This record gives sequence, structure tokens and C-alpha cells, in this order.
Amino acid sequence: MTDTNVPRSSLAGEDINRYDSAARRWLIDAVNAVQSEARRTSDTHLLQVPLPSEWGVDLYLKDESSHPTGSLKHRLARSLFLHALCNGWIRPGRPVVEASSGSTAVSEAYFAQLIGVPFIAVVAGTTSAKKISLIESYGGQCHLVDDANEVYEVAARLAAESGGHYMDQFTYAERATDWRGNNNIAESIFFQMSLEPHPEPAWIVATAGTGGTSATLARYVRYTGRSTGICVADPDNSAFFAGWRNEDPEATTEHGSRIEGIGRQRVEASFIPSSIDRMMHVPDAASIASIQLLEELIGRRAGASTGTSLWAALRIVSQMRAAGQKGSIVSLICDPGERYLDKYYSPEWLAEAGIDPSDHRARLKEFMAPSVSGCLVTVI
Repeated sequence: MTDTNVPRSSLAGEDINRYDSAARRWLIDAVNAVQSEARRTSDTHLLQVPLPSEWGVDLYLKDESSHPTGSLKHRLARSLFLHALCNGWIRPGRPVVEASSGSTAVSEAYFAQLIGVPFIAVVAGTTSAKKISLIESYGGQCHLVDDANEVYEVAARLAAESGGHYMDQFTYAERATDWRGNNNIAESIFFQMSLEPHPEPAWIVATAGTGGTSATLARYVRYTGRSTGICVADPDNSAFFAGWRNEDPEATTEHGSRIEGIGRQRVEASFIPSSIDRMMHVPDAASIASIQLLEELIGRRAGASTGTSLWAALRIVSQMRAAGQKGSIVSLICDPGERYLDKYYSPEWLAEAGIDPSDHRARLKEFMAPSVSGCLVTVI
């Protein structure tokens, strides 16, 4: 028998309904817009770098600069938007705010415009003028800070003040991407390599900005049972290499990286050290020398982050040659060099920054010289 003294609402239990049919319709349309864009643009070319056939080592570059927003970060931005939309973090009319060195902000501004929400990028004042122009071309606003370490705090504050969402790529990059497949960069690489002479690369070489790309590559390799090693190349003034070498997640550096898009002054949350097989510190001068060589080899200019990974890849090529090993290596073209004509392709900027690539260019020239029977292989 029911106790008539108990309030009816207590018997039924508390019921709070926040379902909003208009908001759900907007969300469905936003997710569909991002998914539709993915079907149109998700894959990129895999280019072969011309190396002497007698070496027996093939080098490939996954050309991420061919994405609509011109960089590897297009994949990340797409994943971050889907992750945040499906979590209910992005709402109509509310801004998305990001802390970025430039390329992620360019791509996020594109996706924000695609779904019709405002976008604010918090970027360091040293960010290239071309990147800032690209962010603004997609309707984004740029908030510049003098100290690169301030971007996190300022972005979080602006999001709170505006009622928007702080995307926080450095925390969510490794978890937003489906590393098991779903046409991620790793799955794409192995599919494109499947008919090559050495379809399973000995090494895939990447760089780290958030650490999300290396985490995706490493997890996919393990998940699919492959023996490919994952190497992360790291520039000067980055905390990632020291943090990985010393197993110190609290590692920091005093100065920021001069190679835009990679290297951080702290070990970011999306950087998964235990997933990485090898790390290589690459001097900034070697990064510049490598993009100069790349332009000679394939007639393409690339950003300096590409040079960082290319130097590491070529070093592995030289070590494999010296050991008489055959196989393949895959690295990435992260973004186009046209974004950095006033920096990495400017002799004046290089001189002012104290970066002289001439010694590293000489080493690369010696390495690429025609082989002479009986001579030792140059290891760069």
C-alpha cells in the first residue's frame, strides 16, 4: 500500500530534462559538415624522395601540406572539433578559443567557419605574419602574447570570459584522434605503402608539437602488430627530448623553439613518451639545411618542422646504408615553406637568429654524393 504522506515527486524521482531539439539539430548539422569535409579531403599524397637505387633504402614523405588548410594540423583540428562537438562542449554562437603556434589555429579557424561559430587564436608574437593572415582569412581573431608560455592561461581566460570553449590541443590531441584506424594518418601511410618494395617501413619519423601524431602512429603500429619503429625528431629549445631521455614529465626549457609548430617549453599532456621507440635532437641549422636540400631534390619548399624530421630520416638512411640494411623510411611534409619566406628562407632572418646551415649543408652534400666503390658510407 502506498504511503500517502510521501510527496508524489519523491515517489517518481527527480527528473530534469535538458534536451533541446534546436540545439541537437544544430549539432547534427555541425557534425555532418565536418564529416562531409573529411570524406572530400582526408587523404594526402605519399611522395618518394629520389635517392640512389643502389642504396637499397627508400624514403617517402607523407605530404600533409596538401590539406585544404595546408598542414598536418588539418587532421588534428578535424578530430578536435568532432571530439568537442560530440562531448557537447561547442555550442552555437559561442566562440572556440585555442592556444596555438599558428598552424593548428589556421585549421581550427577553417572548421569554426565551416560550422558557423566564432574563433579566437591566442598565438605568440613571433608567429609568422602569413599564418596570422591565414587565421584571419577564415574569420578568426588573433590575440597575440609576448611570452609563448602565456598562451595556455590567456586562452583559458578568454574562453571563460566569453562563455566559449577552450579547445586545448595540447591536452586533447592524443585522445581526440581514433588511433585504431578510421583513416587516420597511420592507416593511410600503411595503405599507401602496401604495394611498395618495402611495404612495412623500418622507421616512421615524426616531430612533436602536441605529441598527438606520434601517439597515433605508435599506437596504430602496435595495434596492427607491426615491427615499424617510431622516431621523434626534436628541435633546439624543446623540452620533449630531455623529458623522454630522463623520463622526466616535468622537464622544461628556458627559451621557446625557433621551429614553428614543434618543440615546446614543457612536456605536453598529449606527448606519450612510453609509445616512442627513439628520439633524436636535431639542431635548428640542420633543419634549415634539410629543407634547402628538399627543395633541390623535389622542387618543393617546406616549413622547418619538415626539415627537422627529414634530417632525422636521412640520418637513419645513412645508418642503414652503413650497416648494409635495406628497407624503407617514412617521414612527413608538415606544411608549405611559403608560410615562412620571411623566416627560414630569409638569409637576413637566419643571420639575425644566429642560424648558419652551411656546415650541415656540407654534410648533406657529402652524404648525397655519388657512391664510389670501396669508400666508406658517410653517416650524417
